Amino acid sequence: MAVASDTFFRHIDDFFNYRQDIYEISPQTVKSNRVDLDLFKNFICSQNLRTIDGPAVIDFQYYLKKQRQNCGASINRKIFTLRSYGNFFKLYDLPCADALPFYDVLKIRSGYRKRPSALTPQQINLLFKAMDTHTILGVRDYSVYALMYQLGLRVGEVHSLNLTNLDIKNKKILVIGKGKKPRTLHMNDELIEILCQYLALRDQFYNSWLTPSLFVSKKGNRLAIRTMEDNLKKILLYASFEVPFNISCHTLRHSMASHLNDNNVDILIIQSILGHSSTRSTEPYIHPSYHSIRIAMEKLPGIKLVKELIKKGELNLKFQKPFRHKRE
Repeated sequence: MAVASDTFFRHIDDFFNYRQDIYEISPQTVKSNRVDLDLFKNFICSQNLRTIDGPAVIDFQYYLKKQRQNCGASINRKIFTLRSYGNFFKLYDLPCADALPFYDVLKIRSGYRKRPSALTPQQINLLFKAMDTHTILGVRDYSVYALMYQLGLRVGEVHSLNLTNLDIKNKKILVIGKGKKPRTLHMNDELIEILCQYLALRDQFYNSWLTPSLFVSKKGNRLAIRTMEDNLKKILLYASFEVPFNISCHTLRHSMASHLNDNNVDILIIQSILGHSSTRSTEPYIHPSYHSIRIAMEKLPGIKLVKELIKKGELNLKFQKPFRHKRE
């Protein structure tokens, strides 16, 4: 048994309305799920498939792996979206809902995922020095990235900030994180000074009084996430350092967590600052510096013992004798 493709794709809008109204999922999640379902729909149409069955899903996985070169995690996410849509079918008692094949698809084991890298404190300094603070836009961008680094904010959290979220007098800022979960963070004097410099210039943005947004675009709208990402890439062109990984706004969040860890800040505190519900979510954000790793390795009992034996002269080390070719 299988489900007719016309029937399958007929209830997509009902599915998203249900998830938004009842589960209050974020706009970003809605956008990602729509992309997944549209991709599957386009594939089914391109193959002229009239039914959704097991072979259709297997062909879709081959398409994602071979043609789109998606990794295992990406394929798993798309199948999970289809499975969620299938669950909606069951709740609605739609015909042949039990015949949907998504529940029989095994999860793909992903390889080792490399943690997103973090910048060193020296590289962070060079990054901020590369920002032009002699222009209104430069002062605004400096404030944006200062919030991302000093408070570890996500780019979406900075995007959603309003003027009412700031409490300059009490040095506090209210941040709305994932799942609309609020958290209040402390702002140091340096960050407050940076924000005050921007706020003194905010009125010069076009129609800035018409928007409650903390950060305003040139056209008088809420500063877009895409603009923040693109502006950071432009700033990096003038930064006097290079790294073997891609730098994004999220790199600033990782860097902040890593630098706190290097300064022996408890992981529970880092978890609270980042707005994670569990320390398991915080662990991937921590990237111990080479200096911290070297100090830790120096504390190994075996290393200490060898050093002590060498110091006392009880362990004499000799270089290997030079290698000599045998005479033929």
